[in-house]
Parts: sequence; C-alpha cells; structure tokens
Amino acid sequence: MMKFTYIRSPALMKAARTIPCTNCGRDDGTVCGAHSNQAKHGKGRSIKASDIYIASLCHCCHSDLDQGAHMSRDEREALWEACHCKTVQSLVALGRWPAKVPLPELETYA
Repeated sequence: MMKFTYIRSPALMKAARTIPCTNCGRDDGTVCGAHSNQAKHGKGRSIKASDIYIASLCHCCHSDLDQGAHMSRDEREALWEACHCKTVQSLVALGRWPAKVPLPELETYA
C-alpha cells in the first residue's frame, strides 16, 4: 500500500469560504471547504482527505452530500467531483489558490 502525502492548508480552507456554493450558488456565510469522502483522495477511517481535495459547499449542500439519503454513492461522488472542479477553477481564476499549495492533478477533473 502506497503512503499518502497529506496537504493541510489553513489558507486554502479560508479561501474556499470566499466563493459561493459551487452546487447551488448560495452565498449565505455557511460555505466551507467540504473534503472528499473518497479513499483515493486520502480519506481514511479517522482522517479527512487532503485539503487540496475540497469543494466549496454551503451547509445545506454539504449536509446533503455527506448524508446522501436521496443520492447513490456514485451520484454523491459525481456531485462532489463537479463541485471540486468548479472550486479549483474559481479559486485559481480569482488568484485565491495559495501559491505554495500544489494544485490537484488534472486527472481529478475528469
């Protein structure tokens, strides 16, 4: 098993809060960086995924994604991936992605 390199960036997590929800567009002060729930991004039993694998989501969308009662696992993963891509693209375009934080690999966007 390959060891995963975790990236923790308070600056990136703070930046994720500066854009509207990448799912519904809400900008109500509850938007935060929602970490991936996928093992391929470093999610483990008691550890969050690496900070570069976040999506800017409001409280409602974040809860829907994590609870997922009305979505299949595949649907939740597809929603997170789409929102992650929008988050990275927005933060980069706005110049808010911290310079010392590596961007996720392009394959993540597919």
